Formats: sequence, C-alpha cells, structure tokens
Amino acid sequence: MKDILLENLSNSDPLLKQLIEVIGPLQLHRRDDCYSALLRSIVGQQLSAKVASVLNERLRNITNDQLTPEIIQSLSDNQLREIGISFRKISYIRDLTKKVQQKEILFDHLFYMSNESVIKALTEIKGIGRWTAEMFLIFSLGRLDVLSLLDIGLQRGAKWLYSAPKESDGKKLLEEKGKHWAPYQSIASLYLWEIVNREYVLSYPSFAEYTLSTNL
Repeated sequence: MKDILLENLSNSDPLLKQLIEVIGPLQLHRRDDCYSALLRSIVGQQLSAKVASVLNERLRNITNDQLTPEIIQSLSDNQLREIGISFRKISYIRDLTKKVQQKEILFDHLFYMSNESVIKALTEIKGIGRWTAEMFLIFSLGRLDVLSLLDIGLQRGAKWLYSAPKESDGKKLLEEKGKHWAPYQSIASLYLWEIVNREYVLSYPSFAEYTLSTNL
C-alpha cells in the first residue's frame, strides 16, 4: 500500500492515525478469481471461519482445486452434500453457476461498474446479499472506498477505537467516521478488522486503555 494513501487516511482521523502507527502498513490483497471468491463466500455463509475453511478445503479437494463453473456444474447434489454443504446453499451455488455460464454475470464488466451497480447485479444471485457483495467489491475488485455498515467486526472495532459504549449504534458510528475516511474507507476497514483479529477488543476495554497500558 502506498505511503501517501496511509498518510492521507491518517490526516483525516487522529485516532485512526495512532492505530495505523501501532499496527503498521496493511495490504489489501485481491482475490483474482471472481467466481471462486463468490463460491467460497456462499459456502462459508453463517458459519465460523474454521468450519467455512474446512468446507471450502473439501470442495477444493473434490474438484482438484479447479473451482470453475464447468467443474462445479458437473458435481451432483449428493457429492456436495457429502462434504457438508446444505441443500439451500447448493441451490445458491447452482444459481451462481447458471448465471455465470449463461453470461448473465460478466465479471470483466463489473470492474467498470459503480459500487452500487455491482451490488445490484450480485444481489440478484440467490444467497448473495449486500454484505457479500461489499466483500467482493473490496477483496475481488480492489475497491478502496467501501464501508460495510452492517459488518459486526467493523462495528466492534469502531466502538473500541472511539471508546463508544457497547450498547451504542455501531452502524451510526461507522457512518459518521466513514465520511472522514473517504475515499479510503476500505483501508480503514482493514484496520478495524485487524483490531478484532488481534483480539485487542478482548484484551483492553478501549484504544485509550490500550495506549495507557502500553505507554504509547
């Protein structure tokens, strides 16, 4: 990530600047295969990260790591059920695969569409909601200015960073802070997720307490 980008983001928010200094540079890593990214998202919906990882690994194993529409279409429902994928998610996978094969979804075109247009196109696929589409924008299309307001991890991270009460409205807090982070809301999101990943939210009541404890 370019230093100038982090510098601009830091200048927009003093607390976020301190957090960036604590954590250091983070990279936004894109997932190049758009179809497999959506496929993995569907498989992992409403599951813990560990269980989702296991199911996606099983899917890679039975396809010899060939997560293409053609290979997925060739698998029977029973084969998908045997690795732990529910019938409901199988129907979502079928709808995604059908729309890609019939060129109702053209991934190359998504790169040139606005964020909201991409979200509209993707949410027409069964089982893909706004959150999944927003993750796709960030991690598959590499969009720098996306803020998923209903993401629980982002809300937890924001409340911790800004010492907001646990019962406060996390969505409203993100909306307020996101105005300052634009046009790099995706990068700010990486830092909020990192707060949760490093379990700072469990170890310290707030960022203010963290800085006091570590003499920052």
